[in-house]
Amino acid sequence: MTAQVGTKLRSDARDNRDRILVVARVAFAADGLDVPIREIARRAEVGVATVYRHFGTKEELLTEAFAQQVQMCSAVAEEGLAAEDPWQGFSHVIEKVFEMHALDRGFARAFTSQLPHTEGFAAERDRSLKLLLELIRRAKKAGSLRKDLVLEDVALALMANEGIRAESPQLRVAASRRLAALILQSFQANPVATPLPPAVRLPLSR
Repeated sequence: MTAQVGTKLRSDARDNRDRILVVARVAFAADGLDVPIREIARRAEVGVATVYRHFGTKEELLTEAFAQQVQMCSAVAEEGLAAEDPWQGFSHVIEKVFEMHALDRGFARAFTSQLPHTEGFAAERDRSLKLLLELIRRAKKAGSLRKDLVLEDVALALMANEGIRAESPQLRVAASRRLAALILQSFQANPVATPLPPAVRLPLSR
């Protein structure tokens, strides 16, 4: 095999890997974690074997697909801790993470269900939660966050946000903003009634 042919093969392999990742991110964001590898391969226009050649398991593909989002969660938590007012910092984290999860159904489920189980994803997720715990402690100390609130209450709120069903990502985000406002008022030590973001028409089961 000549050097030129070898370089071409490596370039094709990189292109395939990049295309699989792009397709996987879009598919998981829109349809959740249950999208099968066969469907990812079909949309990426490669064989199933090619997907597994680059990602040995679906969990490895999930880890790569969500690497940026889980790092963004930690970055948002750091922004919250950097805020001078702990309540404003806590509110910023809730609003931003709710919006991220509303835009990516797969990552929302991965975050709340502790998937994938790979070391890197789990470590970064745990880091973001530790940062959030510190922010909760500071907001309680400042008297702005109710004393009986625990991390599991935030998890409940994230699970509720994950359950939003709307006709478009834009409507999911709009509904998520309203939910975040409701949640934040319930988390306050001394709730102050403030106008909510506009309501969104959502499909209800009959």
